[in-house]
Formats: sequence, structure tokens, C-alpha cells
Amino acid sequence: MKVILTVVLLSLITGSLVFAQQSDDATRKLWDTAFIGPSKATAGRRRSSRKYRIATPNVPIDNVVPESVVGVTIWRLRPAGRADSGERLIVHDDNTAKEWVPERISANTKLGPGDRLRISVEAARNGYLYVIDRELYADGTLGEPYLIFPTTRTLNGDNQVSVGKLVELPAQADSPPFFTIRRSRPNQVAEVLSVLVTPTPLEGVQISDKALKLTDAQVTQWEQSWSTSVGRLEMESVGQAWTREEKDAGATNTRALTASAPAPQMIFYRPKSSEAMYVKLRLSYRK
Repeated sequence: MKVILTVVLLSLITGSLVFAQQSDDATRKLWDTAFIGPSKATAGRRRSSRKYRIATPNVPIDNVVPESVVGVTIWRLRPAGRADSGERLIVHDDNTAKEWVPERISANTKLGPGDRLRISVEAARNGYLYVIDRELYADGTLGEPYLIFPTTRTLNGDNQVSVGKLVELPAQADSPPFFTIRRSRPNQVAEVLSVLVTPTPLEGVQISDKALKLTDAQVTQWEQSWSTSVGRLEMESVGQAWTREEKDAGATNTRALTASAPAPQMIFYRPKSSEAMYVKLRLSYRK
């Protein structure tokens, strides 16, 4: 009788632990103030994998609506070496296959002409993703805005996002699967990327196979409406290589990231708002 009871109790305990682990893995939380400060309630595993610093101290982290948070990671590619343990991106060029390792960089990393970049974006709710690129010049003026995502060349124009879904730009199946950074003129000092996550599709945006030229009026309206008081958290460490889980999630575009998956390099947030989110990243060139 004692043996039977012991087996039953062990089964119940094991089942509870498995259920708890599955629940944790099935839940992807981008926003948790414990990531940036000590908390007794924070699990050690989570603290070790997510340590952020506040990059915008003037924007409070109180009363943030978790559903409005957006995660962004910028990857810079470098040639793969024999000792590399990270996942590799195989690029077919001139009838040869070359292997590259994507590594995380900071928003403050200076870029050089010819650098190859990839972008991954993750939202904390259902919605629609848009990415705009503009050139920034030394006198402070901006070039014309172009909508570089969505296009029908990437994911067939599907720009829907959901919790845990990782969207990569360009997609792994695109040719080439990276952006090559080059100045268009000598006085260009940076690329300005704007990432929008909206609850409904943007009006007046017609998706085609090419980047869509937008008007200043369109971009100004979106920015004024949705970019107020946006804050940024940035992971304390950089240089982490692409992982298998991130590669698989980006390749299928259907597999959701779990709570134990690597977190975004940057997390953007806005206090007391659940509307559309408009965030900007300035990627500067080296002098």
C-alpha cells in the first residue's frame, strides 16, 4: 500500500513539474521590470539570460502596458570560422556557398561600408509590422522615407505579428538574406530605421515587390501619433551569436519563441499606452 501511494505521489509531483515547465516555455514575456533590477520573485535562469540597462533614463518604466512592447535585434554578419559555435547563414554567391555567423550588435555600434546586417523584430501582441528606412546627413536633414517591409519579396508580403513570432528582415530565403550598408553620398552619417507595430493595417499603403516611397506627411503623422515617450532597454552584453532556436523560429515564421529562448537585444516600451508603437533606431557610420 505504501509503495502504491509513493508511486502515485511521485507521478503527481512529476506531472506538476512538467506542466509548470511547459507553461513557462509556452509563455513569452517581453516585459518584466525584474530584468533591470533585483527581485526576489525572479527565477535565476531568467535573470542570467536577460539583463538589461535603461538606455532612456528620462522615460519611466512604471505603468507600461506589456502588450505595447516591441523587441528588436540588429545582427551583423561575419565570415564563419572553424571554432564558431553559433548558427550559420549559408549564402550562395558566384556559384559558391559562403557561411556567415550573425552576431548581435548594440544600437551604438558604428558601422562601416559593406557591413551586412539583418533585423529581427518581435511584438508582444497581434498586429502588423512595418519598417521604414531613411538616410541621415551631416547637416541633420533626412532623405526620403522608404517602406522596406512589407514587400511581396519577403514572406510574400505577410506582415502580421503575434506573441512570440519572430520576423526576420530580410528573410532567410531572400536573395541576398541581408542588407549591405553603403553611403549614398559622402555626407551621409547614418541610417534611420523606424519600426511600427499597429493593431490594424496602415491606410494608404500598397504592398508591392519593391520598397515603397512614402511621403513626409505620412511618416510625420505616424511618428507624432505613436512615438511619444518611447523608452528603450538594451541588453548589457553584445556579440552573442545566432542560436538554433532563433534560426528555426525565423525560418518557419510559424514557430513561436518560448520563455526560455534568447531575448531581444533591445526592448522598446511606452508608459500608459496600448496604441500603435513607433520606434526609431539610428545606425551610425564610422567616420
